[in-house]
Amino acid sequence: MVGYLLAVAWSLWLGILTSIHPCPLAANIVAVSYIARRLGQPRQVLLAGLAYTMGRAAAYMAIGTALVGGLLSSPAVAAFLERQMNRVEGPVLILVGMFLLGLLRFGFRPLGVAPWIPQHADRFGVCGAGLLGVVFALTFCPISATYFFLNLIPLAIRFHASVAMPLAYGVGTALPVIAFAGLLAAGAGTVGRAFEQVRRFEWWARQITGILFVLVGFYYSLKWIFEVIR
Repeated sequence: MVGYLLAVAWSLWLGILTSIHPCPLAANIVAVSYIARRLGQPRQVLLAGLAYTMGRAAAYMAIGTALVGGLLSSPAVAAFLERQMNRVEGPVLILVGMFLLGLLRFGFRPLGVAPWIPQHADRFGVCGAGLLGVVFALTFCPISATYFFLNLIPLAIRFHASVAMPLAYGVGTALPVIAFAGLLAAGAGTVGRAFEQVRRFEWWARQITGILFVLVGFYYSLKWIFEVIR
């Protein structure tokens, strides 16, 4: 039970790290501010930010639930993952940690968002913000794809948590955006200063998380592949 709760908390942390990375965070701020400029009132700006983050959280939860639930629903696949997951996780964690530390780079670009989507979404106000959150969640950039597909999904499979961990990840991606929506409601001048502070925090958090990934990956590899640790 303790391990399960720690895994849920880790999923939440991965969501927060995803959201505060400059790539998704800049897109989140642009999306919320684009909607907010049509709403005007601070209360509506906050509601738009909340709807946007709920859309993102719902999209991540739906994708995670479909992937994990689909894989675990097949007895043959579930049995294979049960036997091989420990061996696979070690090298995967090492590669993810090296990517977070900047030692590796994945050669793919984030999916773009058609310019007409935000233009049409802002016509629907708060509801449009929620729809925009879903769309932006589906436009994975390298960092969010790494966190989600290479760490969260294997973790959810290990604990058979097809709902709880994708939901925790989605909530984690929502929290920083809600905070920035509050700053937008308070005034645009505070956003730039906060963005710089968050950018610095994210760099250190990503380095520490990357080191942890590499260390845990080596431990898993020594234990389950080379069997030198009992």
